[in-house]
Amino acid sequence: MIKYIPYLDWLESQYELMYQSLFEVCDINSGSFNIEGIGKVQKYLEKLAKPLNGTISEIKQKPMQVVNSRGRIERINLGNTLIIKKRPEAKLQILLGGHMDTVFPVDSPFQKTEHLENNVVKGPGVADLKGGLILMFKALEVLERSPWAESIGWEVVLNPDEEIGSPGSAEILKACAKRNDLGMIYEPAFPDGNLASDRKGSGNFTVVCRGKAVHAGREFHNGRNAIRAISDFIQLIDDLNGQMDDVTINPGYIQGGGAVNIVPDLAIHKFNVRIARPEDESWVLDRLKSAVSKINKKDGINLELHGHFNRKPKIITDSNQFLFDVVQDCGTDLGMNLSYRPTGGCCDGNNLASAGLPNIDNIGVRGDNIHSDEEFMYPESLVERAKLSALILMKLAYGEIKWNHKRGL
Repeated sequence: MIKYIPYLDWLESQYELMYQSLFEVCDINSGSFNIEGIGKVQKYLEKLAKPLNGTISEIKQKPMQVVNSRGRIERINLGNTLIIKKRPEAKLQILLGGHMDTVFPVDSPFQKTEHLENNVVKGPGVADLKGGLILMFKALEVLERSPWAESIGWEVVLNPDEEIGSPGSAEILKACAKRNDLGMIYEPAFPDGNLASDRKGSGNFTVVCRGKAVHAGREFHNGRNAIRAISDFIQLIDDLNGQMDDVTINPGYIQGGGAVNIVPDLAIHKFNVRIARPEDESWVLDRLKSAVSKINKKDGINLELHGHFNRKPKIITDSNQFLFDVVQDCGTDLGMNLSYRPTGGCCDGNNLASAGLPNIDNIGVRGDNIHSDEEFMYPESLVERAKLSALILMKLAYGEIKWNHKRGL
């Protein structure tokens, strides 16, 4: 441990720069559909990465398909994925990454970063995930300043669409997973500093229901009410909750109708499904198909189901357990007592795991209240967690940690 201390201690002198960068990058709105804002964040991060002397490139993503308010498929453009590589020829390859987007759209009232009296920093993306990206780059700087850096290669992958399920970057992440040996993703740690183990899988679905519009007074009985039909569908799927352990279905959005003197002929519903086991996916899909079929037996009603499971459950493998042990041991060296617990949340760690890459996926700053206008992080965790990542990287480079797990398993 003694040989690493001078390099880790350098991070103490970097706190003010990290703190300043946090405010600058979090004050750039980068809601998932704000392509201009995401582009500005990308340029800012390229500036932070400049001292690393890596090879920078970007990948244009395919448009995202969504069901619009008329019930039709629409394509929406997304930002680009930023890739930074160094030493791709090295025997051991490490993927480090996170996302540039936030859940806060360009017209959100939650736009500014501020330091509160209780020594927390509040702002959009301070924890999820821009704070993590700032410390990630500093940890890589520590590695590059050390005498052992030449022993490993690394690839930074920063995508623009994680908060909407990584629809454009999923295939990019899969390709990156196949050429790396382990991954470190900078989602926020829990407020106490502990980390996520198993993660649930997730699917986003939309149903479009079409009926027949007529005058509600003169021809009511000739109409076919799409709102009533889609309400029956929602009841059917909501009743699935509790039938299978750790499977949840959340009806999250409904749209339909207009003037109350017209029988509505269009209704749209969006819902999310969470599953804990891969086999649960077929159980859910079978029951969704059955519910659609039941509604479509109603005279004059047509219901269409769109969507899929975009993230598989993250199940802990032996390789992942080994990585967890590595992180815990490094935490102990730094005076951190780290533990793991499962979570219902999912992230790109799910995508990487399903492609065979062992990864630790919330090694970023300590924070909480993500996805709300109360999102915050503890600023001292910038240095604290940068030291953790830097120590892991240096131990791997030095060979103190022997990574013998085969790629893709």
